[in-house]
Amino acid sequence: MKTINIQTRQRTELVDITPAVQQAAAELKISNGVLTIFVPHTTAGITINENADPDVTRDMATALERMVPRDAGYHHVEGNSAAHLKASMMGSSVRLIVQGGKLQLGTWQSVYFCEFDGPRARHFWVAPA
Repeated sequence: MKTINIQTRQRTELVDITPAVQQAAAELKISNGVLTIFVPHTTAGITINENADPDVTRDMATALERMVPRDAGYHHVEGNSAAHLKASMMGSSVRLIVQGGKLQLGTWQSVYFCEFDGPRARHFWVAPA
């Protein structure tokens, strides 16, 4: 298993972690198989989506904010209930196929770490499935 550290810069941010995951697959010597990427934070998540147009991730963040506004009368005293909800909506793990040492993603796809309570020092794990 590999631990990958990441520093987020904004409260809500989708960070392309595809190169780090590809490097982890190489370091783990996985040429053919399946990887699991897991985010062990309750206010961050992970997803796979388009990487060609940065407006897509900006639109995703905007839509999530509309669906789950930051200040909506939540009871959680830390004030980050919206971040918990968004993280649950995105999920905490994805699985990827590796073939010939390369992540098998669609032409326009990347793996995104989804920060909802930043900026923070975070990490995620990459492991053979």
